[in-house]
Amino acid sequence: MTRVTVFTLGGTISARGGDAARMTGPEVLAALGAPEDVELRDFRRLPSSSLAPEDLAALAAEVNETVAAGSGVVVVQGTDTLEETAFLLDLLCPTERAPVAVTGAMRRPDLPGADGPANLAAALAVAADPACRGLGVLVVLADEIHAARHARKTHTTSVATFASPGAGPLGTVVEGTPRILLRPTVPTVPTAPCRLSYDPAVRIALVTLALGDRGELLTAVDDRFQGLVVAAFGAGHAPSWLVEPLAELARRIPVVLASRTGAGTGLTGTYRGPGSEHDLLHHGLIPAGPLDPAKARLLLAALVSSGAAGPAGYDRPRITAAFAHLDGTGLA
Repeated sequence: MTRVTVFTLGGTISARGGDAARMTGPEVLAALGAPEDVELRDFRRLPSSSLAPEDLAALAAEVNETVAAGSGVVVVQGTDTLEETAFLLDLLCPTERAPVAVTGAMRRPDLPGADGPANLAAALAVAADPACRGLGVLVVLADEIHAARHARKTHTTSVATFASPGAGPLGTVVEGTPRILLRPTVPTVPTAPCRLSYDPAVRIALVTLALGDRGELLTAVDDRFQGLVVAAFGAGHAPSWLVEPLAELARRIPVVLASRTGAGTGLTGTYRGPGSEHDLLHHGLIPAGPLDPAKARLLLAALVSSGAAGPAGYDRPRITAAFAHLDGTGLA
C-alpha cells in the first residue's frame, strides 16, 4: 500500500457549528478517525467558495512534490468548488507514481448523518491503493470513484451529489477496498514534456447566455482578460445578433464555445444557420468538446499560462487540439 498525505483546506467537513471558524487539520482527522500514520498538511482553513487561484497554484505545486516522492494524496475541501480543484489538479499533477483523491462532505460534522468520516475513509483507501495510480485525479464521495474531468456537483444538499454525466463513475469503494471497473483510454493531458502550468495572474472570463441576451456582459471582456468561455445554449448556439461581437473578441483573444447544459459534447456542424455552432466556429470560436464551462475555463487558463496566448495573439490550433484531445478526437 502507498503511504498517504492529506491536505486539508477547510469546507463543510471542518465547519462544526456552521460558523466562520474552521476546525484545524488535526481536529478534522481526529474527529473522522483517520489513521495515525497519515501525514497531515493543514493547508488552508477556508470555505471552498473563498479559495483563490493562488491557493490552487500552491496546492498543485505541493501535490506534485508529494506524489513525486511516492506518496498518495488526499485533498479535503468544501464541495462548492471541489470539481474545479480536482480538474485543475488533473491538468497539472501526474498520477502515475501515486494516486490523488479529492473529497469533502455535504453535512457538517455536528449534524445527524454526517458523511465526512465515510468519504475520508474511502478517499484514503483510494489514495493508498497502487491499483488507483494512473487514472488521473479522482473525486471520491459516497463510496463512488469519479474521474475529475467528468465529476460534477449535481444537487445542493444530497450526499450523493457528485456524478459523472455521460460517463458514470470509474469504480466504487466496497468494504474499504477500491474496485476499479473502468479505466480512461485518453489521459486528461498528454504526458511530459507537454505538461501544463497555471499562472494565478491569468484571467479567463466566463459568460453564460440567457434568453434575450443583448451581450452587455461581453462588453466587459476587455484587456483585463486573456480569454473567454461562453456558456451557450444547447449544443453550442447563440442569438444571431451576438455572432459579430463574439467574432470580434475571437480575433483578439481565445474564445471557447461550451454548453450551459453541463452534459454532452458540443456539436460542430449539425446546425448551420446564424448563431449555430457551425456559424460560431466558422467565426473563430473554439469548441469545448465535452467540458462544461467551469472546466473549460480552467483548461483555457492553463493553456494561456503555458504560452498558448500572449500580447501578440494566440495559438488557435494548439488550443483547439487540447480541447479535441479530451474529446478523444485529436491529440494536443
